Amino acid sequence: MKTKTVLLLLLTCSPLVSTAANVVEERLQTYKTAGAKNFSAAAGQSLWNRQFEQPDGSKARACSSCHTTDLRQAGKQINTGKLIEAMSPAINPQRLTDAEKIEKWFGRNCKWTMGRECTAQEKGDFLKFIQSQ
Repeated sequence: MKTKTVLLLLLTCSPLVSTAANVVEERLQTYKTAGAKNFSAAAGQSLWNRQFEQPDGSKARACSSCHTTDLRQAGKQINTGKLIEAMSPAINPQRLTDAEKIEKWFGRNCKWTMGRECTAQEKGDFLKFIQSQ
């Protein structure tokens, strides 16, 4: 009987636990509402590896500067040396499961890497790329 009770509790609580696929789909719909179109993992990968010149003249940066080109591997923040867990949801199941965290990190990392906010299109392309890894 205890097993059935636990199973019932897990099933009734499961909608509270978001999966990465659900969160990503919700984000993509939000970005489409903001004017984005047809997201592409290939476009996301291209952006991921693109070097962005820095206005202060410091070394150009890319997302891959800290997160590496292989999203299945851990990265390291280039200034602090802080370890960054793998971005791939296949390796790190916690990735892409929290919409607030996704937006928080887009806000920080786009400004730091690209020198500006990411567009809705870029965010969607990045998510498609990360999700594909």
